[in-house]
Amino acid sequence: MASENPTQTYHQIGVSRPALPLDDLPEPETVFGVPAIGFKELIKLVLGPSMIALGVSIGSGEWLLGPLVAAKYGFIGIGWVILVSAVLQTFYNVEVARYTIATGEVPIVGFARTPPGMGFWVSFTLLVIYIAWIWGGWAAAAGQSLFTLFTGRPHTPDELEIVRIIGIALMVLAFGLFLFGEKISRTMELFSTVMVFFILFALIAIAVSIVPLSYWCNGLLGLVTFARPPKGIDVSLLGALAGYTGFASGMNFMLINYYRDKGYGMGHRVGFISGLVGGIKKEVLPSGVIFRESPENTVCWKRWFRFLLIDQWIVFFIGALMGMMVPSILVWYLASTPGAGIPDIATMPIYAATEMGRLYGPFLFYFGLFVGALTLFKTQSTILEMLIRNTTDAAFAMSERFRRFLRNDPRRFYYPFAIVLVVVIGIIIHLALPTRLLVISANMANLAAMIFPFVIMYLNRRLPKPARISWWGYLVLGLNVVFFGFFFVNFLAVQLTGTPLYQF
Repeated sequence: MASENPTQTYHQIGVSRPALPLDDLPEPETVFGVPAIGFKELIKLVLGPSMIALGVSIGSGEWLLGPLVAAKYGFIGIGWVILVSAVLQTFYNVEVARYTIATGEVPIVGFARTPPGMGFWVSFTLLVIYIAWIWGGWAAAAGQSLFTLFTGRPHTPDELEIVRIIGIALMVLAFGLFLFGEKISRTMELFSTVMVFFILFALIAIAVSIVPLSYWCNGLLGLVTFARPPKGIDVSLLGALAGYTGFASGMNFMLINYYRDKGYGMGHRVGFISGLVGGIKKEVLPSGVIFRESPENTVCWKRWFRFLLIDQWIVFFIGALMGMMVPSILVWYLASTPGAGIPDIATMPIYAATEMGRLYGPFLFYFGLFVGALTLFKTQSTILEMLIRNTTDAAFAMSERFRRFLRNDPRRFYYPFAIVLVVVIGIIIHLALPTRLLVISANMANLAAMIFPFVIMYLNRRLPKPARISWWGYLVLGLNVVFFGFFFVNFLAVQLTGTPLYQF
């Protein structure tokens, strides 16, 4: 626990990592360079990390998996899974970010303080991250959309390699995006904000124009109707829906790195990864800095935590529900029209565009393909950056010899590793159909939700008193374990035996 000794200069959390030096929390006005933070400054400068998460989620669960489930089964017995998942993920995000804002340490570095220590948790966390996110299904799905956009028709089995090459080219384009900006996180934030607003506006405009009111009412009713899921539903697909509503259940800790780079709380004292073009070498501390307990820091902490709550509950939570419900209701309606094709894993990346083209003409066909490709490209670009960022943060923090080799500049690892990762993912996307890859990835995120809430409990109870986890924090983290864990265990049983433990 944090000491109240005013002469103390360090505070130890956990094991196997250096003690954290004590300092004061920076005022938000100092961090963002303004005399006061009002509504305009809040929108322009303070909020933002959640927009990066939404840019990922709209392309994984919301564009592919959610619409596939809705088209097959409707929303009764399904909608409440979406709502509960979004609520639990938002609480989970807040608890993970609590640690990062209080210490400046990104989650993968903070996890190393949990027994049995650094050697286990860094390796294990990276393993879970890569099992969940290395597949490249989003790039392959975007390639599928672009192929159809260019040729006016779906690809044939003989043309699958062309689709994959397009996907690889999109990852190279994403790498180019990471080169620019004073902060790479700021570049991603601006890109995500523009893309999310455009994609949601386009989807809402299309859906409102063509979907009957009854579908909207039934979809919203499904959110609050706690009915048994439809009989015979694919449990792996249902688990994927739960995992990929919002961001990615237990893997959400990956997005919290952006709060450090944004400068939230003690993240301002730790530093950020700058871009190669437009950025300058910026010192990034290998370990965090924690705030001392004082009346002034308590007041400042409450301000930072309030900003976090706004970013999570107003931006992330509402955006996650809109992002899942709008495309799902749209595809649900399209699949119910006379003569509609049967949605399946192979056709989902272009299903909405194909059906809109059949019903309403070529403009919506091509526009739907464009929006789909843009959505999936945005998702893959952010996932690629998160993989690079978390690996870089872990490697840079764990080894002093490695930091000396990099001359204390994490960019010297970040960019070469990015090139390696693009090559590796380019090989991996040849393994399976894009949507099938995402089903695997989403269920692996549910595995993470069974493990990392316990790590967060351990860390957050050792923070200074103003930042320490409350009793209901333990409750909601435990509910994350139970809810998402149920879906993962069912998914694992299917993979091992071919039969779920519990069949709806």
